[in-house]
Amino acid sequence: MNYTEKILAFAKENAPGLYAISVYEAGEIASLQVSPANKTNNCYSVAKLFTVTALGLLWDEGLLSTEEKVVDIFKDETFPGMDEKWADVTVDMVMRHSFGIDRGYLDIDAEDVNDFEAKYGSRTDFLRIVFSARLPRTPGKHWCYSDAAYYLLSRIVAKKAGEDLYEYLRQRLFNPLGVEEAAWTKCPLGYSMGATGLYIRTADIAKLGALYLGRGAFAGKRILSEKWCELVLERGYELRGEKGAWQKGGMFGQNVYVDDNRGIAVAWQGYDTTGYSGRLGEFLKNL
Repeated sequence: MNYTEKILAFAKENAPGLYAISVYEAGEIASLQVSPANKTNNCYSVAKLFTVTALGLLWDEGLLSTEEKVVDIFKDETFPGMDEKWADVTVDMVMRHSFGIDRGYLDIDAEDVNDFEAKYGSRTDFLRIVFSARLPRTPGKHWCYSDAAYYLLSRIVAKKAGEDLYEYLRQRLFNPLGVEEAAWTKCPLGYSMGATGLYIRTADIAKLGALYLGRGAFAGKRILSEKWCELVLERGYELRGEKGAWQKGGMFGQNVYVDDNRGIAVAWQGYDTTGYSGRLGEFLKNL
C-alpha cells in the first residue's frame, strides 16, 4: 500500500465525524467522503494559511515587506487615542500573532456580531475595532493567538492589491490551482475575514498543502516563490511543525498537513467531537 491508501483506510475506520479527507501524493489527489456533508465547508482557521499565501504573492511582486509598519500602511485609517505601541507593530508581528495583545478578539465563530457595538464601539468597522485594542505587551515579544490579526492582514492585502483578498486570490491562486468552488465570509464593509469563514472543498485545501510541499510550484506551474515558502516554514507563518512536517489546524477538526519526508500533503474537514483530528495527526507522524 502507498501512503494514500494507508491514510484513507485509517480515516475510514478511525475518524467518525470526518466529512472528507484528501491526500496529495506523486502529483495525484485522492479523496474519501467519510460521512455526508456539503461539498464546500468552512475550513475555519485553515483560512489563515490562504491569507499567508496572498501576502506571499504580494511579497513576490515587491508590493509588501514583512518589516513594514502597520500604521504606515494605514496612514488614512489611524485615529487619535490609539495605543502608542501600534507605531511599533510590523506585518511580521501580526502574522506571528505577537503584536502586543494579551487576549484574542474579533472571533466571529465564537462571538456574536450583534454584541460588537456595545463590546467594541462599532458593529460595522472591524478595522477600527482592531486598532482600538490596547497593547499591554511589547509588540514582537509575546505570542497571543487572535482572529483580529488575520482580519488586519486581509485588510493589508486589500490595501496593497487594490482589491479584496478573495478576489486577489481568485485570479492568482484559486484559478491556477484549479479550485472548484470557494466563498469567503465578509465583514459588514465587504472585506474577506481573512482569519476564518472560507468555504472550500477538502481537495482544494490539499492543493494548497501541495503548493507548499512543492515550495511554490504545483502541477508544473510556479505560483509562489520558493523563497516565500521557505520563509513561511522557517518563521511559522501558520504552518508550524518540525522534522520536515508542518500543519495548520482549524476549529472543529479542520486540518492541512505537509510532509517533506513522505512527499505528501493531506487535508481533512469535519466536525470533531471524538478527537479524530488528533488521531489522524499522530497516525501521519508515525506512517
